[in-house]
Amino acid sequence: MQGIMSLAQDPAAWVALITLVVMEVVLGIDNLIFISILTNKLPAEHRERARRIGITLALVMRLALLGTVAWIVKLTTPVFEVFGHGFSWKDMILIAGGLFLVWKATKEIHHSVDPSDHGEDFIASSAINSFGAAIGQILLLDLVFSVDSIITAVGMTPHLPIMVVAVLAAVTVMLVAATPLANFIEKNPTIVMLALAFLLMIGTTLIAEGMGLHVPKGYIYAAMAFSALVEVLNMVARNARLRKKAAGKLH
Repeated sequence: MQGIMSLAQDPAAWVALITLVVMEVVLGIDNLIFISILTNKLPAEHRERARRIGITLALVMRLALLGTVAWIVKLTTPVFEVFGHGFSWKDMILIAGGLFLVWKATKEIHHSVDPSDHGEDFIASSAINSFGAAIGQILLLDLVFSVDSIITAVGMTPHLPIMVVAVLAAVTVMLVAATPLANFIEKNPTIVMLALAFLLMIGTTLIAEGMGLHVPKGYIYAAMAFSALVEVLNMVARNARLRKKAAGKLH
């Protein structure tokens, strides 16, 4: 208790906390986009529950990993080498998650371009199988993003209470933002393609990171922000055309 009180009175600890909360929220955006796209494929009555379960699993996984910080840090130790480059468990987790994201995003883009082809859709048609498959995929990506998130937290502060508060704050933001984001994506079909492109880029970045090629996160999020801005301008222009067309019909 005394240690927590001393942290609460330390300005540096507050700076670390605020910085880490922002970082965790930004890192959570990737996971949130994936959860939104995936749950929107479920029947309407299951979507909210699937989103809450998915985000709750992310919280449980991150808190569990925080309880094994010493083990998490060891995940960065190389376990084997290929052509002189060492691969750690973290690298292998990032590569596996990146490959899954690239596969999933490519498959979803294919189905968006050719809606009539559902022969190999990963999510089954029945509600029970769909729900189970969706939760399974969310759990897989939660693991990847949780490991990345916790390693980021460990690298930013040595204080476990700060990490726990930051993770709780970030997941709370995800819970609040999940349904509005999912509804927005569902009402704007062009956003789905943009979000899938984001997932494709994030998956490629995870693979590159796992291979030892560091890609500055600032470049990734700047590209995402610019693309989102262009899409917002397209939406504004499209809505303006629709209003003009509707006004013309009234006259």
